[in-house]
Amino acid sequence: MIRREFLNVASTALGTVGLAPRMLEREAAAAAEVDAAKSGLADVALAAAKRLGASYADIRINRYRSESITTREQQVQNVARNQDFGFGVRVLVKGTWGFAASSIVTADEIRRVTQAAVDIARANSAFQRKRVTLAPAARVEANWKSAFEKDPFDVPLDIKIQFLLTLNGAAMKTAGVSFVNSSMVWVNEQRFLATSDGSRIEQYIIRGLPQFNVTAVSRQTGDFQTRRSLGGPQARGYEYIEKYPWRAEAQQAAEEAVAKLKAKSVEPGRYDLVIHPTNLWLTIHESAGHATELDRALWWEADYAGTSFLTPDKAGKLRFGSPLVNIVADRVQPTALATVAYDDDGVPAQRWYLVKDGVFVDWQTTRDLAPLIGRKKSYGCLNADSWRNVAFPRMPNVSLEPGAQDTSLDELVAGVEKGILIYGDGSWSIDQQRYNFQFGGQTFWEISKGKVAGMMRDVAYQSRSTDFWGACDGLGGRSTYQLNGSFVDGKGEPGQVGVVSHGCPVARFRQINVLNTSVSMT
Repeated sequence: MIRREFLNVASTALGTVGLAPRMLEREAAAAAEVDAAKSGLADVALAAAKRLGASYADIRINRYRSESITTREQQVQNVARNQDFGFGVRVLVKGTWGFAASSIVTADEIRRVTQAAVDIARANSAFQRKRVTLAPAARVEANWKSAFEKDPFDVPLDIKIQFLLTLNGAAMKTAGVSFVNSSMVWVNEQRFLATSDGSRIEQYIIRGLPQFNVTAVSRQTGDFQTRRSLGGPQARGYEYIEKYPWRAEAQQAAEEAVAKLKAKSVEPGRYDLVIHPTNLWLTIHESAGHATELDRALWWEADYAGTSFLTPDKAGKLRFGSPLVNIVADRVQPTALATVAYDDDGVPAQRWYLVKDGVFVDWQTTRDLAPLIGRKKSYGCLNADSWRNVAFPRMPNVSLEPGAQDTSLDELVAGVEKGILIYGDGSWSIDQQRYNFQFGGQTFWEISKGKVAGMMRDVAYQSRSTDFWGACDGLGGRSTYQLNGSFVDGKGEPGQVGVVSHGCPVARFRQINVLNTSVSMT
């Protein structure tokens, strides 16, 4: 790039930076005007839908804000702020869904989009094999905010940047550390839902994802090892940054990344595993969370997300795990990512068992899924990731309950003759029925005769869902329970991204097959 081109690009970029906040302010002002009138705008959609023959209709008028900051060592790599505002109308005509959306939130546009949604439903009805039946939902008027103390969008950008650079500096002090990346992402959802059942629901939700990654490199061998942060995303405000020991963890991560360079490689075989919540959450997500999605079991997601080995005939009959295993679906747990007051059907958030005393007992349902298995109410699992996307079944928070006694990690380790202690999530693989799987991790520690010995590496554990959960013979107590989760749970065609948390205690599993990931497969 010649100097003149560089100057032109630089001046344009600087102008854009100065313009962006003003654009966001104008968009926010426009959204505020709609906020004041949204109940009336909702009436326009619902009246139009009824006039056009819809037996049910709803409208979501939503605003989404996001902020992300990315750093490396002592450099700021990227700062991005975005917001998105619009509405979507869903109608039920001749027992068939229709949906349309727009970013132009005016009465005339709402009438046009509602007509489009009805037209789509009528066109789809020619191919609908079974008419949709909705489980009842009570009329609701509510205004709710998620559990946060300090709104991160009110915290100055400089404070956030300085925190990340300080975090990087803490990790870089360890000899042998070559690179550190850190970032934080904040999301705000402002949801308004109005239904033809008479509900009017407003929700204000804050979620955050702080994270870092430390890399240590051996100049002698060319080997490198990493250690990512263990604190996961949560539905909390900026107080999460202030109260969680991020700097101490960054220093520990740096030491462990360097130590991994000299750790001994695992010998494949069967081991007793003591798995920390920072690793076990992902196994819960893949083998229990997705497996209990009813739309999967009914083959609605077979061409993309897959199916489930938990077919409808197995509820109340299949032994999923040992009698210690109790897995709950939960949309009311404070600070969990999928926690809301009401889903996109207007159904209140609930808590229920998916696995009780080791037996698979129930599903995740919505108003149109529940009647298909003879249920008279929905568990409230409908969600869309944007106003522009149709709402469909999404996973609630799915968690493993702690043991009845307050058993510690050390007590579980003490019962192991030969085993491995695992922290942090790593690579993973699971089949389309959520049955055969393999999971890695961040750090691995040898257990010998009831004591934690030195660090290991190249570990992955392999099993089948029912075999793995059936091998659980020890659970930590409430004091070992931690919440982790995913900011990017994909599903659907076109694809949508959901957020979900999984809480669990430390847990022990007997005689699980362990692979060495450094051995090439032929």
